[in-house]
Amino acid sequence: MNIDFNDGKWLNEPADWLANEAGLTLTTDEKTDFWRETHYGFTRDSGHFLAFPTGDGFTAQIRVQGEFRTLYDQAGLMVRIDETRWVKTGVEFTDGEAFLSTVVTDGKSDWSVAQPFKELEDFRIRVTLANGALRIQASRDGSFWPLLRLAPFPAADHYEVGPTACTPERSGLTVRFSEFSIGPAITRDLHDLS
Repeated sequence: MNIDFNDGKWLNEPADWLANEAGLTLTTDEKTDFWRETHYGFTRDSGHFLAFPTGDGFTAQIRVQGEFRTLYDQAGLMVRIDETRWVKTGVEFTDGEAFLSTVVTDGKSDWSVAQPFKELEDFRIRVTLANGALRIQASRDGSFWPLLRLAPFPAADHYEVGPTACTPERSGLTVRFSEFSIGPAITRDLHDLS
């Protein structure tokens, strides 16, 4: 089911955003981020997140477009229970390049990066949550979906899922989100990349 971005609820609403039939376009505020403790010692819960409620057993996917150029520029999907249990996944700019990034947080944050493909100014991200397992995939074309991460994630009565964007080192990143859908959890085999 395709989602109307105007039906979401903001956590840390950006000053500049627009949702219409073409999608959601936002520009990040200054020094926004989601992180908890690990390595850096700080906790940040200031990133932009447009939340849509859902229960267990769902697949959400979204198309992300932007020019990611500054350290830690990031955009993608978030799944959130509360401020201590969440996941953000999508593009993140680090070490001079754009990577596909996942931060799984259950009390403390755990960060991983991958580059199954490098064309990250226009890509899709998919998250499936079912039976305590989180499956994250990414795609350049919406047809072939390499696996990024398979991780445990806490069971809850309800979750929130939706687009997220952060710029810990600056402001002014403009991101366009489109083709956002939430539906029943896909049940394909882990190695079926369709």
